[in-house]
Amino acid sequence: MPSLPALLFQTSQSGLLTLSGVDLAIIVLYFISVLGIGFYLKRYTKTGEDFFLAGREMTAWVAGLSFLAANLGSLELMGWAGATYQYGILAAHWYWVGAVPAMLFLAIVMIPFYYISKTHSVPGYLKLRFGEPARALSAVSFGFMTVLMSGINMYSMALVLKVFLGWDIYFSIWVSSITVALYVVLGGLLSAIFNEVLQFVLIWLGALLVSIIGLIEAGGWSGVVNRIHNLYPGQDFTHMWSGLGSFNDNPMGINWIGIVFGLGAVISMGYWTTDFLVVQRVISAKDLRSAKLAPIIGAAFKMCVPFIVILPGLLGLALLPKGFLVPESQAVATGGHSYNEVLPIMMARYCGPGLLGLGVTALIAGFMSGMAGNVSAFATVWTYDIYRAFFKKEGTDAHYVSVGRWCTILGVLVSIGTAYLVMSFKSIMDYVQALFSFFIAPLFATVLLGMLWKRSTPAGGFWGLLAGTVSSVSMWAWVKLDPTAIRYIALSPAAKDMAENMFRALWSCIICALVTVLVSLVTKPKPESELAGLVYGCTKIPSEGHLPIYQRPIFWAGVVAVAFVILQVVFW
Repeated sequence: MPSLPALLFQTSQSGLLTLSGVDLAIIVLYFISVLGIGFYLKRYTKTGEDFFLAGREMTAWVAGLSFLAANLGSLELMGWAGATYQYGILAAHWYWVGAVPAMLFLAIVMIPFYYISKTHSVPGYLKLRFGEPARALSAVSFGFMTVLMSGINMYSMALVLKVFLGWDIYFSIWVSSITVALYVVLGGLLSAIFNEVLQFVLIWLGALLVSIIGLIEAGGWSGVVNRIHNLYPGQDFTHMWSGLGSFNDNPMGINWIGIVFGLGAVISMGYWTTDFLVVQRVISAKDLRSAKLAPIIGAAFKMCVPFIVILPGLLGLALLPKGFLVPESQAVATGGHSYNEVLPIMMARYCGPGLLGLGVTALIAGFMSGMAGNVSAFATVWTYDIYRAFFKKEGTDAHYVSVGRWCTILGVLVSIGTAYLVMSFKSIMDYVQALFSFFIAPLFATVLLGMLWKRSTPAGGFWGLLAGTVSSVSMWAWVKLDPTAIRYIALSPAAKDMAENMFRALWSCIICALVTVLVSLVTKPKPESELAGLVYGCTKIPSEGHLPIYQRPIFWAGVVAVAFVILQVVFW
């Protein structure tokens, strides 16, 4: 293996290398383009429908790529590459079993209700289905989650600039945050969506370089596997399912129950079907068929993302010196390099002038994508589900657009403060999955029961959601106060942080569902006349029988599902 350049081992107080004039020009051009798009699209965002839902005029391809790009920010690029260095190829589960089935479920089962009800948000759907208390609880929870998630994107961007240039963390956070705030304030969701599609292309161009050149250096996939096995004997970093029979047989300290049920059936279903950050993109589509196709298109591309996110983490395991990267908390204390820095370090290893500028721009694009998605979703939920619901119910459309723009600025400012919370976790993804277990897992049970069970009542929806959220936070606090409690939460004393997150999500979802059912059975449901457009059995779904089979969303969902199964077998 070629030795790393000496500069790679410099301390975190200085950058790994200096960008050339060409690199800086590429980055500056990107920032100018982003702001230019925002100013141009401002003329098309005059009404609330324009600002918050892009006028509902997106094609299936634009909505689908934006749906995926909203989840492909620096959080994904940095976080999952770092998680791969920490846990091995098991991290790919978050892209395959932890994404594809949920995206197909959203397309075929849930999108008709979001789209037909014309809701602006997931809390808006809960208001129609369960009433104001459930909407208020979910809106406040979602507001907390979005600003906490936005802070992660800020922190990720600061890590990129730290690794490459040694720039001041505060300066980098403020420059990037102001840029995001400007283009979302100007163009709303329409601006965010167009920038997300641009960022999607840049991310692929920049990150794919690392995977291609790294595979050449390692001697192909078999070379990567052999190098990892030699460096880490006794640890299986390269198989997805074969080591999940026991908590002790894989680096994550988890078993197949946690992956299939905690991740596949709860966390991923909750995220892809109820997190308004991604659902907002789908319901911006121009018609119901486009809205159903968008997640299917997103799922097809999602299956390819591990080749630009997971593979660089594996290449880091294979090619970097053993122990070079450490947990985030340890890196902060010692000034070393953390797991989360593996992707920019691999980019510094392979990319010269011009290519490095493209790679850094891809990471900046990822940051901008994640940040813009969170703040635009925060502005929508705050404006419609908190401000209009509780402070000014009869305002003009122009007034709500103005409030949405100011909320965007507020969301950015609050997010800056939350960026520092990430430092107390071992990796970015441990932090993210903890947030999902608090807010997303119980919300999924509430929304699913609301859509599929006519008997669920407003009281059941509210108390179930509250019980699920409180129980999840309580379980997390219990393990923090008494680490031995993990044997009860995750069913094994050998379980690690990510396994705890998966099982905590599973328990909170089950608790939410049980409380919802029990309370619903002893309280009065809404009459069926009020459930039209909201619940199966009370809603007429437009038929697609007149379309050729290859134009129906269900056909393409089946194609994607077959490809998904093949991938599981190949990387078993």
